[in-house]
This record gives sequence, C-alpha cells and structure tokens, in this order.
Amino acid sequence: MAVAELVWDMDGTLLDSTVVVPAAFVRAVARLGGQPVSPAQAVAAYPVGTPEAILAHLVGRPLGPHETDVYYQELHGAQVAPYPGIVQTLAALRERGRAVAVFTGASTRGARMLLDAAGLTVDVLIGGDHVRRPKPAGDGVLLAAERLEVAPGAVAYIGDSPLDLRAAAAAGSVGAAATWGHLYDAREPADYTLTRPEAALDLLR
Repeated sequence: MAVAELVWDMDGTLLDSTVVVPAAFVRAVARLGGQPVSPAQAVAAYPVGTPEAILAHLVGRPLGPHETDVYYQELHGAQVAPYPGIVQTLAALRERGRAVAVFTGASTRGARMLLDAAGLTVDVLIGGDHVRRPKPAGDGVLLAAERLEVAPGAVAYIGDSPLDLRAAAAAGSVGAAATWGHLYDAREPADYTLTRPEAALDLLR
C-alpha cells in the first residue's frame, strides 16, 4: 500500500497518558457529585466521544460549560511524556518534509494541553470536537487526509485502540496498530502491526 502521510492517535500512541487522563475524569466526577467511578470505567467510556460527552456520561446527567471545565481543571498540570522513540520519529518525519498530523478523540483543548505538557508540536490537529461522529467512524481520518491534501487511501492512521483501526478502515485508509499502547488488542485486524514508533517511517513511499 502506498502511504504518503502518517496520522497519529494521541493517547496511548504518542503519549503515555494511561494514568493521567482517567485520573482526571475520576476526580472531575467526584467534584461534580457523581457516583464514584474507577479509572477502568473512565477508559471504558472513551468511545462515547469528547471529554465533555464522557464526563456527562460518567456523571449521569447533562452538564453545563462551567461543569465540563472541571475536567480541564483536573487535567491542568498533568505530567505526561511521549512514548520512547516518538520524539525521534516525529523529527525524522519533518526531516523528510512530511507533516506531523494527529487525530484524537480528545477535544482540541484537551489535546493541546497534553501535547504541550509533553513538549510535542504538531502541524495538523484534529480533535474529537472537529467531527460529527467519533471513532470508529472514519470522519476524523477523512478530515485529516483533507487537511493534508492527500487521498484517504494514501494515509496511514496509527493507533493503539481497536477503535483507531476501525476508523482507518471506515475511511478507506491504512490501519497501523501501535502495539506499545495500553489499549492494543492483538485480535483486532490491522494492515500493519508496529512494535516501535520508528517502524511507522517504513510505511512511507
């Protein structure tokens, strides 16, 4: 398959946010008076959509803007780091004249907070708030391809979650599994299986 551009998932693919993101949801739910939830319950709610939608789901009622801000307050100052090899891989991409593009189910606001905390800059950022349908729909991958000015079939979407691989398939793009991520499931079909971030460079034509 001829791949012109790479698009990355963020949580569990670029960033090791296994602890900080669920913990922010747990604390935000408690502050908003919801029933106690565990980090695992927060992770299980990721397919619901943006952080705002996830938080309302976990609390069990509609939330106003000031209430959803509680999640971002809890996320602020989070200590998060890129996975080993990510910084070097993104630098190599730029050296080849390629964009660093990210499509994440997180909101743009939350994504920028975490990327900034990890010291990563991106050229194209598609947040969950930019698309009508969350993963496993292909909307975000399609939008990323449009922003990159390439056909969807020329994009490889790299992610750890089965939802990422299904989104790639729905968009008609190449799906590459990031086996280092915390939601990786070997049973989920992928066009490519990557054992380290640097291997993504081999997908480029």
